[in-house]
Amino acid sequence: MTGEDPAGGLGAAVSAGVRALRAVAHLDWSAPAAGLEWSCRETAVHLAGDLTGFAAQLAGRVTGSYLPLAVGAAPGTPPGALVDLVGASGLLLAAAVRAARPDDRAWHPAGSAGPAGFAAMGAAELLLHTHDILHGLGVTHWRGEDPAAARVLDRLFPHVPRSRPDAPWETLLAATGRAGFPGMPRQRTWRWYGDPVVGTGVVLCEISPSLARDLADGGTGGFTWTADGPPEATRAAAALVLRARDRGAYRPGWGPYAIVRSRDHRAIGGIGFHAAPDAAGRAETGCDLVPSARGRGHATEALRALARWAFTQPGAHELRATVDRADEPSRAVLRRAGFEHRGAGRYVLRAAGR
Repeated sequence: MTGEDPAGGLGAAVSAGVRALRAVAHLDWSAPAAGLEWSCRETAVHLAGDLTGFAAQLAGRVTGSYLPLAVGAAPGTPPGALVDLVGASGLLLAAAVRAARPDDRAWHPAGSAGPAGFAAMGAAELLLHTHDILHGLGVTHWRGEDPAAARVLDRLFPHVPRSRPDAPWETLLAATGRAGFPGMPRQRTWRWYGDPVVGTGVVLCEISPSLARDLADGGTGGFTWTADGPPEATRAAAALVLRARDRGAYRPGWGPYAIVRSRDHRAIGGIGFHAAPDAAGRAETGCDLVPSARGRGHATEALRALARWAFTQPGAHELRATVDRADEPSRAVLRRAGFEHRGAGRYVLRAAGR
């Protein structure tokens, strides 16, 4: 939700969702919600829990994990009261967003996020789970408020192409695996990005273990790639993420990222770290673009963005890269990104003041 009050955008989604749910409060909410393993009643309670949990995370500046918070509803609570619970939870999150500073961060499984990120995630939960409940109750005409859906796409889904800019609601459903849409593969795995790494002309989207599994198995990883992607090196890096997770060495943020071109939201390569920083604060990095995207400065901008992110993390002081002496294009990228040549194909970039 860029360029506007994020709490205001969230408030619009709360109003839209509550209004739509209130209109079906007379129906039987024990019916299963569309596409979920929960009933409509359970989905509403889950939604209220998400919104309340987001508010608590942000208000408490909780950076390590989710708070041990559970939200429930008394047995027999009628649907109208569940709608009240959803609405109150959404307004609670909006209040937490307004009270937070722009640079405040809190933990979320999809990556640390600030107030704008949590506002967008709350709006997404409201729109999508309202859709799930309504479809479970046989109401299929609700469109989820196109302006609110467009704000969610802009903030959370920088990797999703806008093949029809006039259809943000349909695009959001497709981005979350709820529908098919022209120009987009049907998503068998997906995630959003509450705080993506933004560079000039590119956005870096972390390849988390669930996306890594899909990539390693020959899928897209939830990205829409150019015709010559993804690179084999990116699939190999995805397999390394899975091995690191299996041996307990995976650290969120310190693995591979997809490089997404901002102008068309298509993935054009991979970049990232071989592992988290060692005891001396050093991490090794690498980058690979599809052939059609090379020679346009994308690798340099991606590397600069990755370095900026790395040096804001505790304990990270130095990035290293190794390239073959014959690979002059990669050596030029490193030089343009500020890396210094240390001999034998080794390049180093140190944090300012180190």
